[in-house]
Amino acid sequence: MSLPLSLQGGKKGKKAVGEKGKGAKGTGRLNGHHQENGMENMMLFQVVKLGRSAMQSVVDDWIESYKTDRDVALLDLINFFIQCSGCKGVVSGEMFRNMQNSEIIRRMTEEFDEDSGDYPLTIAGPQWKRFKTSFCEFIAVLVRQCQYSIIYDEYMMDTVISLLTGLSDSQVRAFRHTSTLAAMKLMTALVNVALNLSINMDNTQRQYESERNKIVAKRANDRLELLLQKRKELQENQDEIENMMNAIFKGVFVHRYRDSIAEIRAICIEEIGVWMKLYSDAFLNDSYLKYVGWTMHDKQGEVRLKCLTALQGLYYNRELNTRLELFTSRFKDRIVSMTLDKEYDVAVQAIKLLTLVLHSTDEVLSPEDCESVYHLVYSAHRPVAIAAGEFLFKKLFSQREPEEEGAPKRRGRQSPNTNLIKTTVFFFLESELHEHAAYLVDSLWECGAELLKDWECMTSLLLDEPLPGEEALTDRQETALIEIMLCTVRQAAECHPPVGRGTGKRVMTAKEKKTQLDDRTRMTELFAVSLPPLLAKYAVDSEKVTNLLQLPQFFDLEIYTTGRLEKHLESLLRQIREIVEKHTDTEVLEVCSKTYHALCNEEFTIFNRVDIARSQLLDEQVDKFNRLLEDFLQEGEEVDEDDAYQILSTLKRITAFHNAHDLSQWDLFTSNFKLLNTGIENGDMPEQIVIQSLQCTHYVILWNLAKLSEGSSRKEDMVTLRKQMRAFCMMCQRYLTNVNTAVKEQAFTILCDVLLIFSHQMVSGGREHLEPLVYCPEDSLQGELLSFILNHVFIDQDDETNSTDGQQDDEAGKIEALHKRRNLLAAYCKLIIYCVVDMKTGADIFKQYMRYYNDYGDIIKETMSKTRQIDKIQCAKTLILSLQQLFNEMLSELGHSFDRSSSSFCGIKELARRFSLTFGLDQVKTRDAIAMLHKDGIEFAFKEPSPQGEGNPPLHLAFLDILSEFSSKLMRQDKRTVHMYLERFMTFQMALQREDCWLPLISYRNSLQAGGDDDTMSVMSGYSSRGSSVRSKKAKPTTAAAAAAAATAATAAKRKLPEEESSSSSEVWQQSMQTPVMMPSPHLTSTAMREPKRGRDDSYMGVYPLPHDQQPPHQHTPQHHQQQTPQHIQTPMDYNSQVTWMLAQRQQEEARQQQERAMNYAKLRTNLQHAIRRGTGLMEEDEEPIVEDVMMSSEGRMDDLNEGMDFDTMDIDLPPSKNRRERSELKPDYFDPASIMDESVSSLLLSCAYISKYQSGERGFSIEYSFFFETDQI
Repeated sequence: MSLPLSLQGGKKGKKAVGEKGKGAKGTGRLNGHHQENGMENMMLFQVVKLGRSAMQSVVDDWIESYKTDRDVALLDLINFFIQCSGCKGVVSGEMFRNMQNSEIIRRMTEEFDEDSGDYPLTIAGPQWKRFKTSFCEFIAVLVRQCQYSIIYDEYMMDTVISLLTGLSDSQVRAFRHTSTLAAMKLMTALVNVALNLSINMDNTQRQYESERNKIVAKRANDRLELLLQKRKELQENQDEIENMMNAIFKGVFVHRYRDSIAEIRAICIEEIGVWMKLYSDAFLNDSYLKYVGWTMHDKQGEVRLKCLTALQGLYYNRELNTRLELFTSRFKDRIVSMTLDKEYDVAVQAIKLLTLVLHSTDEVLSPEDCESVYHLVYSAHRPVAIAAGEFLFKKLFSQREPEEEGAPKRRGRQSPNTNLIKTTVFFFLESELHEHAAYLVDSLWECGAELLKDWECMTSLLLDEPLPGEEALTDRQETALIEIMLCTVRQAAECHPPVGRGTGKRVMTAKEKKTQLDDRTRMTELFAVSLPPLLAKYAVDSEKVTNLLQLPQFFDLEIYTTGRLEKHLESLLRQIREIVEKHTDTEVLEVCSKTYHALCNEEFTIFNRVDIARSQLLDEQVDKFNRLLEDFLQEGEEVDEDDAYQILSTLKRITAFHNAHDLSQWDLFTSNFKLLNTGIENGDMPEQIVIQSLQCTHYVILWNLAKLSEGSSRKEDMVTLRKQMRAFCMMCQRYLTNVNTAVKEQAFTILCDVLLIFSHQMVSGGREHLEPLVYCPEDSLQGELLSFILNHVFIDQDDETNSTDGQQDDEAGKIEALHKRRNLLAAYCKLIIYCVVDMKTGADIFKQYMRYYNDYGDIIKETMSKTRQIDKIQCAKTLILSLQQLFNEMLSELGHSFDRSSSSFCGIKELARRFSLTFGLDQVKTRDAIAMLHKDGIEFAFKEPSPQGEGNPPLHLAFLDILSEFSSKLMRQDKRTVHMYLERFMTFQMALQREDCWLPLISYRNSLQAGGDDDTMSVMSGYSSRGSSVRSKKAKPTTAAAAAAAATAATAAKRKLPEEESSSSSEVWQQSMQTPVMMPSPHLTSTAMREPKRGRDDSYMGVYPLPHDQQPPHQHTPQHHQQQTPQHIQTPMDYNSQVTWMLAQRQQEEARQQQERAMNYAKLRTNLQHAIRRGTGLMEEDEEPIVEDVMMSSEGRMDDLNEGMDFDTMDIDLPPSKNRRERSELKPDYFDPASIMDESVSSLLLSCAYISKYQSGERGFSIEYSFFFETDQI
């Protein structure tokens, strides 16, 4: 296909693009050139691919070749583009001379190698990435070197543009992608040429005007003529270049900017952005901008990203803003909405684009538009948050007063940053996300670090009195400022983003490390002086003190010594001590404890000062506690409230410090154990005292264990710790029955932690000397823990009084209560995972998976996953036990005559389905576990006899319907084994039952017999043919009719294709393998054709066959095949008394049974033949090749409102693919061989199998995996 283009630039007659001229030289050499060396035409491709030579020299060599023989050079260039597309075809000289572009492209399409979908632009690897760069560079250099002569010869550019236009319309993706990239880069190069021409024309025009404006005496007419002629030539060249660009734009871009391939669309949008930026006079108008605006709605993030980056290049230049006003007003809303794009990269670039819009003009974005970006500073995705922080900084903080720009830098409260810091506080408060100050600081850090690190100004705002006329900060604003100040100190000291936003630790550069050290030094010097006054001012405010006390944790403690700041250290320690004595809030006390821990660093010289202050404080608190406790215990049953408060406050301080400091030198275990024991005996101990005492005792045990774990330990210490630990566990167990829920929850949590720490896991890692401390909980304790979980965790949401003790019934209270229950469940599940308690106790947890999925589904699922990693078989037994427990609970609630369509039964079955999905797709890994699961399920189903007497189904038979959900996870050979094991529990009457109450057994047996098609397709045809030959020898026709039938079958067999014969024989083998206890199917004498897939009703009937009395009538056939010998020799087994009695009863009916079997077989064979005739060819019409649609789907298209676009694509008759698979390979055999039988035939075959089984006196049992199914009773 040739694209008709008229290049009308000048008066010379010009050919349409695509019309090939004949070279004046070398025509004979053209053939010889390609015949002598077939690789010569790929030389250009190889050079560009290697990328080792300078592109300038490569292009210069090609230009010299073009000047020598332009046809040969153009042929090299054409084959270069063909080779770059991954096509191995070569355009010969004869093809180039005599064929149109459309014919050449058709020929290349036929020779395209389809072995791989990759081509140079999509192949991974550094070499091919360089190739794309070299490919684009080659085109740019080619045009640049040819811009003064060759591109205007009306031959080279016409041929190249026509070829690329035709290739870009190909249905072959490689051609389309490569040619579109080449055409767009060619267009970009032409834009540069046009820009240079425009500049030269302007210069020439100025020279002409300057010369013409001279007086006549000084005017040079010859120069005027030369300038006029030069301007005319430049104008002609400009017109020609514009025609070329117009041809590429309308022939390639307009069609490919909405190609079905995202990479092609992205190329078009990226390049049009370059054109508008380079040559804004020609391209920066609404006629071209509309394509970018429309494509911002593209369904692929890659394309949307290119739109935004293209626009960023335009908005960055303020001189272009006036030309973008209409575009901005029309597409502003779309850009704002893209800040919430699901692709984070797109959202980041959208925010950056809005920042450029804001920078160019402040009136375009409305307050609503800005607010939609403001809240993104709290985004968990850091690049989005940083981009939003930059937007916020430019909007709120970049506008300073004019007098502030030139004023000398002032410090403290008069600093220019004062108003900006206040603005930050106001924004933080208005956002109403007061727990996320760290996220706000991190978002503003890269663009406003200088502002955020002005700690001197912040402390002045907090300590100094406001200036005249200045409004003081409110209490709420001071709290927010202190929180922001703490976050900035942490960010400067740690140099990593807050939790939830970081992408992992990265290696800091030398410059960043130096900045970090400088910031820590500066903050220490500042806050070492200002922190004590701040603590003194806000000593009674818990929230402010909590944040201020965290500042010393980021200090460079060496500064206290080198800076001679010891007196300020003494002041700080004094303020911390006063705060400890004043406050009883747990959070404040814990912060004080952490601050002491940070200051008590033995590496620094201040350690002794801090250690002495800490010891004095703890001595006073412990002595006070012992004194108060002694008086408290002597008072007897009546508890004084003041004494109780004093004990509680002192115990809180000791517990908070014991968390971070070793207080072993004070014997806290004895005093706390007395307190806990008194609480058990009297029963009226305040709950908070008990909770704090339990926590403090827990810390005592952990610190003692830590000292023993560090190294050598005395035997006496080991014995003491063992006694303390066991006594404490007994104490916690006793508190599990306390009337107060908070106390019970604390005891439960601590008890789970202690059991986990002192489990058998503690001896790992070279700590064998701790083995005497290992403690395994007794069964009674395990039972109490499980009972606690069932009574306090798995409760209804409305039943809050069971766990919250009168908590207000509001949303926050419910969330807090749920969080607490999740922690309790997680604590117990850890005991299951680490085998501290019996894994079977997990059954009571797993059975709640569906009911409490929203609240605890993730915890229960993770527990199942971990237990499966530890012991697959035990985990499977636990899962089936949970289903059995639910089944028994349902029986207790609904009775034994329940409806299987009830919500309770359906819920259990859905839970079984969910359990089945957790086993994954790898049947080999879960083989043992699934087999054990079925064994336990079968035993449970037949365990209890029917309460209604003999002849009725067992009490738990319906459980088989639940068990069938796991049948799909069995391998084929295991299905046979499980089927055999199932038969050991079945009686002969059970196999003949068809009432509704027996449907679970029928469906479960069917699930074990189905699914053979997915793992029997690889059976060797030799096995099938051997089986067929054996059967044909044993079944000889005895009548004329039978002989005729056999002759007909033999003739049909000769006409069968090889693959059909193999399929037919393998299907017969499959059918016999699926039902190992049945008689083998008779040899089919006709070609077996599979019938189409059955519908929903047919598949349902396959699970529940029709009873005998509902079977449709079948034609009679001869009975001579009845004497066939079964092909499977089964292992004989002893009969039990029941089977012997049954056989004795049925001996008198032997003759009638023989006749029935003959009739059944006749019906079976007739129905098989009917079904085979019905199953004619499969999808014979599926022969059409699938052709790739080169345009986007109708949902993804954007209507072009201003131009009509022709989307006709070139019709190419694709040849048969060399690697196209045959239809038999494309259509795998998804049809169950059993599906070619009517349901009545299946029922008859079932009866025949059982009659044959008990008549022959043989019972089958698979040896494989039989060790799972050993049982003492059948």
